[in-house]
Amino acid sequence: MKELLIVSSGIILFLVGMIRLSSSVRHVMNVRIKELIRYAADKPLYGLVTGVVSAIVFQSSSASTALTIGFVSAGLISFYSSLAIILGADIGTTLTVQFVVWRFTELSPFFVSIGGLLWLTRRDNWKTAGEMIFYFGLIFFGLDLIGQQAAELKQSPAFVQYFAMTKNPLYGIGLGMVITAIVHASAIPISILALLAQQDLILLENAVPVVLGANIGTTVTALLAGTVANVSGKRTAVSHLIFKCGGVLLCLVMFPFFLDLVKGMSASVAEQIVWSHFLLNLLIVVMFICFLRPFARLMNRLLPGEDSALPIWPEYLNEKDLINPVKSLDHVLLELQRQTKLVQIMFARTLNLMSRYEEGRNRDISYVEIVVNNLRSQIVRFLWRVSGRPLSTQLSRRVFAYTAMAGDIKSIGNHIQSISVLVMQQAASKVKFSGCGENELLSIIGLVERNLADASLLLSTFDAEKVRDVIRREEEIDVEVKDALDNHLMRFHNRECTPEAGPIFVEMLGHLERISDLCNNLAEYIRDIQ
Repeated sequence: MKELLIVSSGIILFLVGMIRLSSSVRHVMNVRIKELIRYAADKPLYGLVTGVVSAIVFQSSSASTALTIGFVSAGLISFYSSLAIILGADIGTTLTVQFVVWRFTELSPFFVSIGGLLWLTRRDNWKTAGEMIFYFGLIFFGLDLIGQQAAELKQSPAFVQYFAMTKNPLYGIGLGMVITAIVHASAIPISILALLAQQDLILLENAVPVVLGANIGTTVTALLAGTVANVSGKRTAVSHLIFKCGGVLLCLVMFPFFLDLVKGMSASVAEQIVWSHFLLNLLIVVMFICFLRPFARLMNRLLPGEDSALPIWPEYLNEKDLINPVKSLDHVLLELQRQTKLVQIMFARTLNLMSRYEEGRNRDISYVEIVVNNLRSQIVRFLWRVSGRPLSTQLSRRVFAYTAMAGDIKSIGNHIQSISVLVMQQAASKVKFSGCGENELLSIIGLVERNLADASLLLSTFDAEKVRDVIRREEEIDVEVKDALDNHLMRFHNRECTPEAGPIFVEMLGHLERISDLCNNLAEYIRDIQ
């Protein structure tokens, strides 16, 4: 009983370390995510390398694949580009088991201690690094606990007999699938197999079917992520399952040859298990990497739907145009129009989120915000270079106005993202607004939506009447927000609304009012440069 508790504790420590490490890495990556996407979407080979690296950093192919599905669903990566990334992630995750065979687990207390000290005693970047090192060490400390109990299991005939049953390939595949589906990490069952092999408790013939099953089971995380994704994200999740099943099926067809190949690569059964894991995923890459485009077309037919990727980098800015300031500024205007369309997409998705909350939709909004913020940075950098050229007074006014407009559009995106976070809080706490509050909020949202639409139209075609409409609605929104706040205070005093709803309602009104203010700024900037 004691041994079982220690093994369970080791598995829990492994999972906590993996989940928290993935979360910490994702937080750090958010700052550099645009460079990662640009690199991965360039060529399948680059996507493959990106997948390998991301799985090594996350110490989990499941986390890497789930993140990729989120990118696809948000439109940051095309379905076709995602295929190479998930193939690479499956290669990268094999390194975790290799660390176990290299007895890296014996160094885990060192990483836990050093990481913990940095995390608790330092600040800023060192604190973040310490947290990541701590959780990295915790993963292998959990495996070390399991390994320490493996020797005790030699004395258990029932345990030895249980793993002898896995020599039946179908039973072993089923066992590997179930365990991995439960823990959401193929590294756990495969690492345990390697630890058992180091104690001479399992043969390669018994272990390989479990390895094959674990690789199918790891697709459960991607399939769950796909349930809250759009059709493109669902295609990526299903493709991951097809890749794994195709590789496992081929290994089963040539099972005796596969075993002989693995045995020839090392005399150690633990090393052979690692090699079987690696060769399976390498085989999957070889099977599919050259046929990703026709495979993507096939999946588009099987799961039809729009696959639209949002270009994260400017489409019109070109350094060669800097010699012609007028042309350069015309292209900046086109990028501002793109940026505004993106915040309109964010706003529409946030309204849908209000009617039916889904975590995947909320995540997609945050990913689109990354594109909006990146466009602002690229536009401002380009305008700074344009400002270094000889400019007329009119062109200088355009440079100033476009710089301010890029910042205002980015701010609109930030406020929309803040509203989506409030919607998440409202859904999590199951808070409902009063009927009167709901009607007031919908009225203000309608006015803000029209202002945002008109501001977007003004960027493509100037219309003095639309400018006046935006300014008039902005004044109307200010009045309605003030009235809504006064009415809310009265309802709160009369106990007609729940205390939890108040802060969320008030903050939403503040963000909506600010979005309208920024739309008003855009309209006035456009009017002033005519």
